Amino acid sequence: MDFLVLFLFYLASVLMGLVLICICSKTHCLKGLVRGGAQIFSYIIPECLQRAMHRLLHYLFHTRNHIFIVLHLVLQGMVYTEYTWEVFGYCQELEFSLYYLFLPYLLLIVNLFSFTLTCVTNPGIITKANELLFLHVYEFDEVMFPKNVRCSTCDLRKPARSKHCSVCNWCVHRFDHHCVWVNNCIGAWNIRYFLIYLLTLTASAATVAIVSTAFLVHLVVMSNLYQETYIDDFGHLHIMDTVFLIQYLFLTFPRIVFMLGFVVVLSFLLGGYLCFAVYLAATNQTTNEWHRGDGAWCWRCPLVARCPSAEPQVHQNIHSHGLWSNLQEIFLPAFPYHERKKQE
Repeated sequence: MDFLVLFLFYLASVLMGLVLICICSKTHCLKGLVRGGAQIFSYIIPECLQRAMHRLLHYLFHTRNHIFIVLHLVLQGMVYTEYTWEVFGYCQELEFSLYYLFLPYLLLIVNLFSFTLTCVTNPGIITKANELLFLHVYEFDEVMFPKNVRCSTCDLRKPARSKHCSVCNWCVHRFDHHCVWVNNCIGAWNIRYFLIYLLTLTASAATVAIVSTAFLVHLVVMSNLYQETYIDDFGHLHIMDTVFLIQYLFLTFPRIVFMLGFVVVLSFLLGGYLCFAVYLAATNQTTNEWHRGDGAWCWRCPLVARCPSAEPQVHQNIHSHGLWSNLQEIFLPAFPYHERKKQE
C-alpha cells in the first residue's frame, strides 16, 4: 500500500512537471529549448512512438477534456487523505491547536468552490449578439489591438484585449489564457474566481506543508533524535546529521515525508505563479498581453527561431489606471454575466 501511494505521488509530480513545461513552452525562449529537445529525441525515439506521443499531447493540451480536472481532484484527495489519516491524528495526540489543524480544510472548501466557479463560469464568450457591447469596453491601442480586425475563425470583429482560443474554438473577452486544470478559458468573467482558486490552492498546499513539518520537527525534538549517534558501515561513530535524520524519518513515515516533499515543491511553484498573476492583476495586464508585450524581451534570446528582420513591436499598457481601479475591474467586470443575459 505504501508503495502504491508513493508511486501515485511520483506519477503526479511527473504530470505536474509535464503540464508546467507545456504551459511555459508558450514563451519565446522556452519554445526554442523545447524545439531543440524535440529534435534530439526525434533521433532516439521510434517514429511510431513519436506519432502516438504527439496525438496524446494534442489531446491533453489542445482539445477540451476533463482529464486534468479529474487529476486535480485525485491529487487533492491523495494529499488530504494522507493529511487526515496520519498527520491530523498524530498532531491531535501531540495536542496541536485544532484551529491550526482545521485551517487546511477551510482552505479546501473555499478552493473547491472557486475551482467549480472557474470551471463552469462563462469566461466572456463573444457572439454576434454581444459583439457590439464588447467593442466599446476597451480602447484600441492600434499596436497590439488594432481596430476593424475580424477573427478569421468566428468571423466576428475583434474587440480590444480579446483573443480566439484554439482549444475552445471561440473568442473570449479580455482573454488571459486557456487553463487545462479547469478545462476552460480564463477571461473577464471568471478571472476573479481563478485568482481566488490559485490563492487558496497555494495557501492550502503551504499550510499542509507547515503542519506536516511542525509535526516532524516536534517529533524529533520530543524524542531527542538530533542528539542520537549512529555507526556507519566502517564502524565509525557519528552524531546524527540532517541527511541521516531525513532518511530515518522517511523510513519511519514514508508517506508523510513524500507528501511533504510534494506539497513543498507545489507551494513554491504555485507561489511563483501566484506572484506573477497578482502582478498582472495589479498592472491590468493579461497573460496574453504580457506574452506579446512585456515578454518581448525573450525575442533577444539566441534560441528563439524568428525571421532576421522581425522586431518586437513597441507596446504600452494603456489600460492600467491605478492599483485599486485595476483590481476593481477584475472583481467587478464591466459586463457581468447576468447583465449580458438581460441585454441579449
